[in-house]
Order: sequence, then structure tokens, then C-alpha cells
Amino acid sequence: MSSDDARYQITPEAYEALSAELHELENEGRNAIAERIRIAREWGDLKENAEYHDAKNSQAHLETKIQRLRDKHRNAIIVE
Repeated sequence: MSSDDARYQITPEAYEALSAELHELENEGRNAIAERIRIAREWGDLKENAEYHDAKNSQAHLETKIQRLRDKHRNAIIVE
């Protein structure tokens, strides 16, 4: 695979929107998930705590989305 295979073209506006979404997920998104996990931990036994497991699954999905957006951001070629 050549280095160009991983790159894609994006408008300046779309690049800004991608940057903003990435920033929000890395900050507000992560903080919200961390708060959900913290609250769920206070409810006791983690083995049978559905809220905790749901929050951890949400965290995994969020981190996957962040990684995908970082890859897109890093490999974007801005075009007019």
C-alpha cells in the first residue's frame, strides 16, 4: 500500500468540523464517560453492575471513534 492510499481529500470546512468533533470527543466526551464510570463504581459490586459495564462499553466505543477520527485528521489532504 502506498502512502497515498491512506490519504483522502477534504475541504477546509470539513477539516474544521472534523477538528472540532475530535476536540469535543477527546474532552467533553471523555469527561462524560469518566463521570458515568465514577458514579457506577459507587453503586457497589462491579460484577453485577450493568451501569458500570454499559459505561465501560461506551468508553471503548468512544476511544475507537477518537482513533478513527485522529487517523482521518492526520491523513487528510485539504483541497479547495
